[in-house]
Amino acid sequence: SASGNKKVELLPLKEVLPVTGYIRGGVSPIGTKKKFPVYLDASAQPHDRISISAGTRGLQCLIAPGDLVKVTGATWANVGTEA
Repeated sequence: SASGNKKVELLPLKEVLPVTGYIRGGVSPIGTKKKFPVYLDASAQPHDRISISAGTRGLQCLIAPGDLVKVTGATWANVGTEA
């Protein structure tokens, strides 16, 4: 609902590179070639730092959730689902 769409799903693996310009494991919400909307799960708010992809497969970046929102213009949302 945060994105205004009825349904959202992960991008199929074969479409990751053509759509984002990055290989699987290297897609990051920061420093992207193309501007995509970012939605950050509200469960990240109480944490001092969270780990996100740094744009290269196997490389992670620790960042304060609030700083990630500032840098990316992310929207806080309840994006997780319960089983």
